[in-house]
Amino acid sequence: MLAGAGPNDPGGVLFVARERQGAGRHDNPDRYGTLYATRSPESAIAERIQTLRGQELEPRDPVRVDGSVLAPGSIDDAGAPPPGDLDDPRELLRLDLRPSRVATAERTATQPIALSIFEEGAVGFSWWSTLEASWTNVTLFAERAAPMMRIPDEPEPLSLAHPSVIEAARALGVALAR
Repeated sequence: MLAGAGPNDPGGVLFVARERQGAGRHDNPDRYGTLYATRSPESAIAERIQTLRGQELEPRDPVRVDGSVLAPGSIDDAGAPPPGDLDDPRELLRLDLRPSRVATAERTATQPIALSIFEEGAVGFSWWSTLEASWTNVTLFAERAAPMMRIPDEPEPLSLAHPSVIEAARALGVALAR
């Protein structure tokens, strides 16, 4: 998210740029917009900085070329039905899925899984982060889920001193510039 962006504006917490989707783990832009979320801010940050493993995170890294600052946003999903849980063995059995198919980097496997869940009428599903299994990520089908979501707080701009940045960097082995 970008600091200062409205929830549905480009860069906002609920904004999905469908024209830029298609290569993501659960993307099917011809059918739905994919809103990637997480239950832990460290996971969202780790997804952004994972390419810096073995390198140093600089103060400029959370800042985009246009000067806008990345900021994790909170979503209150209390008004939505719970997403399916792909970390629940019963759900995996129901869907005839193996954990290795859920966690694979092969989009030819993960995108059809997401499409199948979408076609069942779900608002989304949760699954474990492939970066750290204790982090729960959530894939939401934007057109269904977003109208039920509330944004409780203004996103907090990131800096190298942000506790979630520190934790994500530690988990990935990314050094923080001094």
